[in-house]
Amino acid sequence: MKVYFLGTGTSQGIPVIGSQHSVCKSNNPKDKRLRVSVWLYDIDFSVVIDCGPDFRQQMLTCGCQRLDAIIFTHEHADHTAGLDDIRPFFFKQGDIPIFAHQRVLNNLSRRFDYIFETENKYPGAPSVVSNIVENNQTFSIQKNTIIPIEVNHGNLQVFGYRIGDFAYLTDVKTIAFEEMEKLKNLSVLVVNALREEPHATHFNLEEALAFITLVQPKKAYLTHISHLLGFHDEVQQKLPKNVYLAYDNLEITL
Repeated sequence: MKVYFLGTGTSQGIPVIGSQHSVCKSNNPKDKRLRVSVWLYDIDFSVVIDCGPDFRQQMLTCGCQRLDAIIFTHEHADHTAGLDDIRPFFFKQGDIPIFAHQRVLNNLSRRFDYIFETENKYPGAPSVVSNIVENNQTFSIQKNTIIPIEVNHGNLQVFGYRIGDFAYLTDVKTIAFEEMEKLKNLSVLVVNALREEPHATHFNLEEALAFITLVQPKKAYLTHISHLLGFHDEVQQKLPKNVYLAYDNLEITL
């Protein structure tokens, strides 16, 4: 299976609109970050975790031809605002399965009511099949077993996900010990690292590295990155040898 980093930025992306920060003005492609998302794919498996406002651009860039499902971590706009852009997949495939906490499904059905509408539906609107994700209950997509990992984004419950020996956690601030037990023996862990300064609802760099030390994956990739973390190449030089700063359009093989 391959992991394609569709976006590795925080909610504003990089560059931030109107910003004169040096990172926002960088010419290095690795310093330009769309909103955070990953595409997991194999011959018979194609799943996106989160679809933010850059979803259309990300799908065109990565060349995705089929979408078996979208899995949502939580309802914030930088993780969900691209839902309408599933239309080309819907026109080719039919209803698109989505997986999320019941609270997130309720939120999406309010914001995208025309997608969830069952009567007098506009013919150009896409449709989805909603699947509820609950903690401690695995689910499967195309024979791949997916384990929800419950974390806290400040006071908001958020799901990360483990598929085989790969785990994806974003917007994490705290995690219970019993959830960390689900992260043993990982080959690859992806986790958020917003900036160096502490933040109320996200790991900063120090917290992310401490978490990686506890989990002990073979490799770790940092994502959901703010311009305040610094230039990609400079930050990478400071990281432990098994920790990497992810960047948009990075592709790794599991």
